[in-house]
Amino acid sequence: MKEDFIDKKLRGRVLGNAYRQLRLPEGRVDFCSNDYLGLVTNNLLEKKQEGIGQLPLRQGSTGSRLLAGNYPMIEETEKLVAEFHEAGAGLIFNSGYDANLGLLSAVPQRGDTVIYDSLSHVSIRDGIRLSFAQSFPFYHNDILDLEKKLKLAVGNIFVVTESVFSMDGDMAPIKEILNLTELFGAHLIVDEAHATGLMGQKGEGIVQQLGLQKNCFARVHTFGKALGCHGAIVLGSKILRDYLINFSRPFMYTTALPETSMDAIQSAYRLFPTLHKERNHLGCLVRHFQQSALPFERLESNTPIQAVIVPGNSEVKALAQKLQGKNLDIRSILYPTVAKGRERLRIVLHSFNTMDELSGLEKCLA
Repeated sequence: MKEDFIDKKLRGRVLGNAYRQLRLPEGRVDFCSNDYLGLVTNNLLEKKQEGIGQLPLRQGSTGSRLLAGNYPMIEETEKLVAEFHEAGAGLIFNSGYDANLGLLSAVPQRGDTVIYDSLSHVSIRDGIRLSFAQSFPFYHNDILDLEKKLKLAVGNIFVVTESVFSMDGDMAPIKEILNLTELFGAHLIVDEAHATGLMGQKGEGIVQQLGLQKNCFARVHTFGKALGCHGAIVLGSKILRDYLINFSRPFMYTTALPETSMDAIQSAYRLFPTLHKERNHLGCLVRHFQQSALPFERLESNTPIQAVIVPGNSEVKALAQKLQGKNLDIRSILYPTVAKGRERLRIVLHSFNTMDELSGLEKCLA
């Protein structure tokens, strides 16, 4: 079987120095993973589960939730998470990607308009692309440009943003965006993937921290970041939940997550309100890194995601390899994942990183 047509595309990636490969962990100091609060690294979920003393949990769910895959524990988990986030209802998806794809491909219709932040995650953009609605990006966190786009919108209008952006680490001006959406009668959708567990007194996320949860049409909280497990939930009204059950293909045609996943999700949500020390230490690391003197452009961020700009795929890959040689697990983010000339080291700080480890990283970068 000839595969020249895909090999040609791969050769293009090699020539552009953007070829990706899978790598196994090698025991380096973790400045890479999304395990912000150390729930995986410190085995916190496993310790919590050991103390429950419950019957063995099922490893499989046997089908999609519309067939044999629905069970009491998954509905209990949806209720627990919805109550934690003060939402009317929630529907669990198998990943954050599935949640955004399932929500945004199903809800906007032909004749509607979706306006999204230009730095929104690819799962948001893929979901929008699968809908029949017209769509426009607005300049990143630019309220004036959002207003211009809203004036052009027709039909039901949806404004989509992340609360914490996965590559820049900055935060959306949620309150200002919400004011505009209400002025134009639009529906606000916020992806809280990188805020869940971190922002707010108990890790509730930015929307809830601001007291705006009742004003959002939908929120997406993913479980693969600070929760240290898998899956995601779309929060909104009971009507939205019923709608997604009936029209969201990534929900309808996917085998449900098993009981073991629900147990991990519940354990993480019970832990979140107790992790004040971890969030405080993480805040100290962030402030220290932001104040350090580095010979590179560094994006302003008050979150664990710290971006150090090193233009050029070759240049940023070489620096990442140098740091890995110093036993620091830091990965380069290449074009076309980010804009050309904005290639970067995506440095992720964690509650289990020590100040000495951070100082060592800063010395290597200097």
